[in-house]
Amino acid sequence: MSEYPVIRFPKPPVIHSYAGIAGEKEGAGPMGHYFDRIIPDPSFGEASWERAESRLQQEALALALQRGGLQASDLDCIAAGDLINQCTVSSYAAKGSGVPFLGVFGACSTMAESLLLSGVLAASGACRYAAAVTSSHNSTAERQFRFPLTYGGQRTPTAQWTCTAAGAAVVSAQGTAPRILGGAFGRILDLGVTDATNMGAAMAPAAADTIARYLRGTQTKPSDYDAIVTGDLGAVGTSLLFDLLGRDGFDISGVHLDCGAMMFDPDTQDTHAGGSGCGCSASILCACLLPALSEGRMRRILFAATGALLSLLSSQQGESIPGICHLAELAMPEGGAVC
Repeated sequence: MSEYPVIRFPKPPVIHSYAGIAGEKEGAGPMGHYFDRIIPDPSFGEASWERAESRLQQEALALALQRGGLQASDLDCIAAGDLINQCTVSSYAAKGSGVPFLGVFGACSTMAESLLLSGVLAASGACRYAAAVTSSHNSTAERQFRFPLTYGGQRTPTAQWTCTAAGAAVVSAQGTAPRILGGAFGRILDLGVTDATNMGAAMAPAAADTIARYLRGTQTKPSDYDAIVTGDLGAVGTSLLFDLLGRDGFDISGVHLDCGAMMFDPDTQDTHAGGSGCGCSASILCACLLPALSEGRMRRILFAATGALLSLLSSQQGESIPGICHLAELAMPEGGAVC
């Protein structure tokens, strides 16, 4: 195996269409004007938070399909994931579609993982259209990983706010939309962080590893990209990422964006270290970054979503938190039409 194994598609698949939606708190933040839809009712009219999150996924996918002139019956596969045990949110969202389903779990890295998987399926000819769908919901995640919502526990300064949001991207083999040029599946790194309220620190080493591995494997440098976008490192994890990559000889500070830091206004929205949840990076990718590529405001980016692979049980047993980062390189084809 190469020291820096990366994926390069000989015929890059394209992101045919996409959509990102978010809840009211997210819609009130700096990214609010980008989202395709803001959901003012976090329960989405459903009987449980989990059902509401399934509706988030269904809505995001329906908007992406509509934008691409497609029906659910045109899909050959849905690769979807969320934060809840056994990916039940994604399973219930897809169960009535009749489309073959791949449940994907990468915690907050899930959108990059499902996007790469969809790209591999489309580029190989296994799927004509494959959808990558990811969501999170503050109310489902909080009661699974931390406390009941009514408990009112105090949050630490390093804590991040799980976003209520979802993103969907439909991938195909041909077109003039943004292409997936390549990527890197992440390696699990665990530096012994045990604090579930400091996930930025747990994920930063994996982000540094994947980004450095991809830059070396492709023989590119940070300035070759308009942006290197991490998932949900937040303020704490971003600082650690810069330090770790600096030790490896890379300075990405001039082109770095972090979805967790972008989602909320730290001065007015009281989210401490920023946003988190796999719907955070998914919604920003599909509502902000992909349109920027399509419209020519960006030409080439690295989307490196990060995940903290803890569970309720592992935290209760005092285990440390493994981190992972999956990366996709996205670009518009030279001379490609604006979609």
